[in-house]
Parts: sequence; C-alpha cells; structure tokens
Amino acid sequence: MERARFGRAVRALRLRRGWRQADLGARAGLSRSVIGRVEQGQIERIAFADLVAIASALDAHLELDFRWRAGALDRLIDERHAEIVEKTVRLFRTAGWDVDVEVSFSIYGERGSIDVVGRHSIGAIAIVEVKATVPEAGATVIGVDRKARLAPAIARERGWPCTGVARFLVVADSSTSRARIARHAATFRAAFPAGGRDCLAWIRDPVGPPPSGILFVSRNARSTGTERLGRGHDAGRHVRPRTTSPSSRR
Repeated sequence: MERARFGRAVRALRLRRGWRQADLGARAGLSRSVIGRVEQGQIERIAFADLVAIASALDAHLELDFRWRAGALDRLIDERHAEIVEKTVRLFRTAGWDVDVEVSFSIYGERGSIDVVGRHSIGAIAIVEVKATVPEAGATVIGVDRKARLAPAIARERGWPCTGVARFLVVADSSTSRARIARHAATFRAAFPAGGRDCLAWIRDPVGPPPSGILFVSRNARSTGTERLGRGHDAGRHVRPRTTSPSSRR
C-alpha cells in the first residue's frame, strides 16, 4: 500500500461527500486526529482494522497487498496449495472415489469453483475446500456452505447422481493453522463438527449421514511422503490414512 496515495484517496472521497474529518471519524469510530494522520499518509502506527473502518465508511474497499520477490510468493503459495490438492485427490482415489479438480460452476447467478469434488458410485458427493493457510473464519465457512448448497445442482448439470453431500475443509498442518482454528473454535466446530477419524471412516465407506469436518494434511517427520490427516479441533492429533477401519479410540 502506497501511504501517501492512500491518504490522498481518503481525503478526496471525504471531500466528495462534503464531510469534515470529524464527520468521517464519527462514522468510522475514530478520532478526528486519526483521520488527519491518515490523510497525511502517516499510517505506520494505525491498526489495519481502523484503516478498513475508514474505507468502509467511505463506501470503499481496502485490501492488504503482501509482496515478495516479484511473483515468487504467488508461485510458492500455489505450489503449497497444489501439493495439498494432490494429497487430497490421492486419499479419495485410494478409497475408490472418482475425483474432479477445480470444478467451476455458474448457477442462479452464483459463480466460482470447487477445489476438489469426490464422487462415489453410491451417489455420495464430497465437496472439499483446500487451504494452504487458514483464512478468516466467517468467509471460509460461508464459502464452503455455498458450494455444498449448490452441489446437487452442479451434480445435475454434469449428470452425476447425488444422494448426499459431505463437506470437508482440508488445511495444511502447522502450528499457525491450528492456532488460528483454535481462536475461532466455536465457529469452526459448529460448521465442521465431525472428527477426523469419523471423516476418514466415511470416506472409506460412505454410508450414513454425510459428515462435515476439518482434516489437516502434513508430511511424515521422516519425509517418507506419507500424509497424515487428523481432526482440526484436536490439536496435535493426527490420523494416518489406512485401508483398514480406524480405531474407535478418540
């Protein structure tokens, strides 16, 4: 974010509305002095949430731009995401599912794409959202909900049978990911109540109600390339994909 340009933009939008700095401050829940500093480009010590509040009060949208070595950061993130998608596809195919990746849709004016869609011969559909990092909780839950809601219509368009829709959030395992989920535990637990063991058991044998759960993906400590998947709400626990039924131990 170019600081001086941001300050000039705030001032221009404020004046366009005929507001004083105090008027904008009142609408953003901030003092007039803070607005003055922002308009001068002095935003180093101002919380990002306050800048978002200012933009929102002006009916504008503020995005955080994070750059590293030109396009190298995007490539790094894409590589991590692609690796998790590959592991997810392998898990479902090993369990006998047909798998489609990057399934795009445009239904009732809603557009988007689904990272992974699993299709079982009995008609079960699995909607999988893959995240290399854990983003904002509310947006993630809403996104998965929307795709699961549209899944039957997506299946009909493609001629797939659909007897039920499971929802999975697959996340790269790290202490940061687990900490972020723990900070919003109530939200994630309400949206994804099924445990990792139950999710893996259902994937191997999709009978009964389709679950909604979080699975973490990581590499073995000995770099064997074997994935470990575990329940998102059980910090530090992992479940290794197996061909046999999972243990009933919790």
